[in-house]
Amino acid sequence: MVKKRVQVVLSEDILSLGKDGDLVDVAPGYARNYLLPTGKALAVTAAVLRQVEHRRAKEAERQAALKAEAIAFRTALDTIGRFTVKKQTGGDDVLFGTVTNGDVAEAIEAATKKEVDRRVITVPEIHRTGSYKVQVKLHPEVVADVNLEVVSY
Repeated sequence: MVKKRVQVVLSEDILSLGKDGDLVDVAPGYARNYLLPTGKALAVTAAVLRQVEHRRAKEAERQAALKAEAIAFRTALDTIGRFTVKKQTGGDDVLFGTVTNGDVAEAIEAATKKEVDRRVITVPEIHRTGSYKVQVKLHPEVVADVNLEVVSY
């Protein structure tokens, strides 16, 4: 009888299979002829499984630390309360252009001295001066709502 699947631990990310450290079931020929000889996977042994568990525990600690840092930064943003973006305006307080997530990132960085990636900031359509709510995704589980004041200069 032919063995249908074998378990291996990936030692690097493989697009169709999984991420580094994942325990995956593969065809025995794929493991024997490609994954094991090229070093992309390791055969499953007790030592390798302990190493995988240790790596997962370290990653969980790292993710918990990142989440705690994001929560602390959200508290700091809430404490500041309001950020101001200055834009050139025409008549009736209509802006020349619009407020972008880059403008918001610069305003947050100027106030907190901490860099925020502009790609995690969600800005509504802003074409006039006034107060707006902006969302900043600090972590996959932590989102901060920031008050933004758009003023004329």
